[in-house]
Amino acid sequence: MSTLAQTPSRIPVALRDDAPDTGPSVRHLGPNWYAAVMGTAIVANAGATLPASVPGLRTGCRVVWALSALMLLALLAARTVHRVRHRDQARRHLLDPTVAPFYGCLAMALLAVGGGTLAVGKDLLGTPAAVAVDAVLWSAGTLVGLATAAGIPYLMVVRHRITEGSASPVWLLPLVAPMVSAALGPALVPHLPPGQAQEAMLLSCYALFGMSLLMTVIVLPLVVSRLFHHGPLPLALTPTLFLVLGPLGQSTTAVHNLADAAPGVVPPPAAHAMAAFAMLYGVPVLGFALLWLALALALVVRAVRHGMGFAMTWWGFTFPVGTCVTGAAGLARQTSLAAFGWLAVALYACLVTAVAVAGTRTARGLLNGTLLAPPPQPAAPARHPAAA
Repeated sequence: MSTLAQTPSRIPVALRDDAPDTGPSVRHLGPNWYAAVMGTAIVANAGATLPASVPGLRTGCRVVWALSALMLLALLAARTVHRVRHRDQARRHLLDPTVAPFYGCLAMALLAVGGGTLAVGKDLLGTPAAVAVDAVLWSAGTLVGLATAAGIPYLMVVRHRITEGSASPVWLLPLVAPMVSAALGPALVPHLPPGQAQEAMLLSCYALFGMSLLMTVIVLPLVVSRLFHHGPLPLALTPTLFLVLGPLGQSTTAVHNLADAAPGVVPPPAAHAMAAFAMLYGVPVLGFALLWLALALALVVRAVRHGMGFAMTWWGFTFPVGTCVTGAAGLARQTSLAAFGWLAVALYACLVTAVAVAGTRTARGLLNGTLLAPPPQPAAPARHPAAA
C-alpha cells in the first residue's frame, strides 16, 4: 500500500484488480488512515490530564477534539465509499499481513474521539450529551477492538503467509485496542447506576486490560527478536517502532484510571489494592517505555540519515507518545512527585510537535494527490524477439 510502505501484498491472482488506475481515489484509502484521527485526538485527551495549568490549553484541547471528530466522520464516510465501490481492495487489505493489523486503528480512533468528547467536548455539548456520545463510541470501539484482537491473529494463522524475520511492531495495533478501552472506560463508571452496573464496568475494563497485556507479552518478544536477528526495519517502517510505546503507556494509564474509579465501586480493601497495583505496575513499565523511546529515537535518527522520507507511518510518532503523557500524568496524580508532572509536560510538547509535523505533511500529500495515488507497478519483463 503506497501510503504505508512499498511492500508487495501476497494476494492470490484471482483477487487482483487489473482495471486502469492512474489517479488518486478512495480506492487506495487504507485502514492506516485512522491513525491520523488517533494521533489528533490524543492531543486533546492528553492535554486534559496535564498537571500543569497553562493559559489557553483547555481551549486548544477543545479545538483539537472538534477537529478529530470531524476527521473521524470524514474518514468513516470515505471508508464506507471504499467498502461499497472497491470491495476487492477491502478484501485485499484483510488478506495482506502488512495492512490487516491496521484495522485496530479503527477501534482506537472511535475510542479516542469518544474519550475526548467526555474529557473536553462536554464543555461544548454539555455533560449528558457528552456521556451519550462517549458511551456509543466506547461501545462501538470496544466491539471493533475485540473483533480485531481475535480476528487479525486468526487471519495471521490461517490465511496470511508470515515469513521468518517479518515480525513488526504493527502487529501490536489490534492487540492494544482493548487496552485503550480499559483506559477510557473508567470515565463512564460514575455515570452508570450505582452497584452492579458500576462494578461490572470496572471489572470488565480490568479484563480488557488483562487480555491486551498478555497478548502484548506474547508478541513483543517476537518484535525484539526480529530486530536483534535481522537488523533495523525498512526506512518507511522505522517510525512504527514507536508503536511499542502504545501498550506500555496505555496500560500505565489504564491502571491509574481504574484505581481512580474504584473507591465506592468495590470494597475498600480492593480499592486500596488497585491503587497500590497502579503505582507498583506503572513506575517500572513507564521506565521501560522511556528506555524503548531512547532506542526508537536512535533508530529513527539513523533512518533519517539514510534518507527516510515521509509516509503515513509518521503518525506512529503521535498516539503512542500521547499514551505515555497520560501514563506519566496518572503517576503524578497518585505520587504527587513533580518529576512525573514535568515528564508529562515534556512528552506533551513532543506530542504536539509530532502531530503538527505529521498533520502538515499529510495535508500536503492530500492536496498534491501523492498519498492517495496508486502504488507503483512493477515493470513488465521484456519480451524475447522470437516470442514476439
